[in-house]
Order: sequence, then C-alpha cells, then structure tokens
Amino acid sequence: MSVNIWIILAAAVLTYLTRAGGHLVLSRFERIHPRVEAGLDAVPAAVLTTLVAPAAASGGPAEIASLVVAAIAALRGGMLTVFLCGGATLIVLRQFFG
Repeated sequence: MSVNIWIILAAAVLTYLTRAGGHLVLSRFERIHPRVEAGLDAVPAAVLTTLVAPAAASGGPAEIASLVVAAIAALRGGMLTVFLCGGATLIVLRQFFG
C-alpha cells in the first residue's frame, strides 16, 4: 500500500480514539461541572466558525451570498435549515459564478 493510504488509516484511527476517549472519560462522571458543560456546548459553534471564517475572508460572491442566506435562515430555523439553505445557495450560485 502507498504511504497516503497509511496516513489516511492512521488519521482515521486517531480520530476515532480521541472521540471514543472523550466519551469514555465523560461517562465516568455522574455529574459534569456547569463550566465544563458550557465549554462542551460551545464546541460546535467554534468548529463551525473555523469552517465559515475562511470562506467569509477570501470567498467570492457565491460564498458570501450563501453565508448571508444561512445567517438569515438561522434567525428563523434550526441547524438543518441553516445547512440546507446555505448549501443549496452555494451550489446554485457556484453554477453562475464558477
């Protein structure tokens, strides 16, 4: 096998171990401290920000328009609505703007 396959497999195993390890550590506690819980609740927003920020900083018109549509959808709908509206807008506008 090539080196790339080994790197991909190692990354997959390490990703799984970190996720499973976090779950195993947290399952040992009967009660989680409110500060830890607040920090864990903030993780999805932090990850989403790291995905959105580069598109906002260096994106073209299609990316910026899809971010605006997703932000408007976030005011009225849930996460699934935001992802679907933003993704659909990005796909359609990339057909026009390349």
